[in-house]
Amino acid sequence: MKILLVEDDFDLSGALVRVLVRRGFEVMHCGDGIDALKLAKHHNFAAIVLDLSIPGIDGLRVLQRLRDADDATPVLILTARGAVGDRVMGLNAGADDYLAKPFDLDELEARLRAIIRRKGGDREIRCGALRYEKASGACYRDEKPLDLSPRETALLKALMAQPGQGVAKERLMALVFPTGEVVQADAIEVVVHRLRRKIAGSGAEIMTLRGVGYLLCEGAALAPAGSAA
Repeated sequence: MKILLVEDDFDLSGALVRVLVRRGFEVMHCGDGIDALKLAKHHNFAAIVLDLSIPGIDGLRVLQRLRDADDATPVLILTARGAVGDRVMGLNAGADDYLAKPFDLDELEARLRAIIRRKGGDREIRCGALRYEKASGACYRDEKPLDLSPRETALLKALMAQPGQGVAKERLMALVFPTGEVVQADAIEVVVHRLRRKIAGSGAEIMTLRGVGYLLCEGAALAPAGSAA
């Protein structure tokens, strides 16, 4: 899950990034409100961890601008302002939860995962600008439905069900081609090639795992050694 951490304390932000990454999150970090709004506009985050006392635009105004723009990304306010009045103000501005400093890392993780679940983060999968809704089975790019053939749709669903994890070629063949259909050995490669063209520029890439199968990941950073695009 990709989250945005907005915190201007260098030591604290560095520690939080390391801890959250170890606990399975992908973290982007910035230290001021202006950059936070820019990142929120151009990325699909599962949640935002937002400090209130940040330069540029303070955290409360960042939150208000997000909600005014109909951005429903879950927001966890993380700040030294622990008074009841401050918590009420943040929640009324549209925050999903509030955690005062100092805080326990286990509680931070639990609250973060809770607001993601409440906002439906467990009902959809995102990779780059791609989104797969489990309930409807629909695939989107930048909130627009993808124009895919049935085979391309089956392939993308299979890969998005396990983002960042390899899916065996044999399993993909079984999912993409109906039972009993006679196809050539390289048929799955043809579908992969077509799908790659349709998702190009989305921030998501289909990587080839030689002798194994394929995986879907964001950018080329996750490509394993010895893989071919």
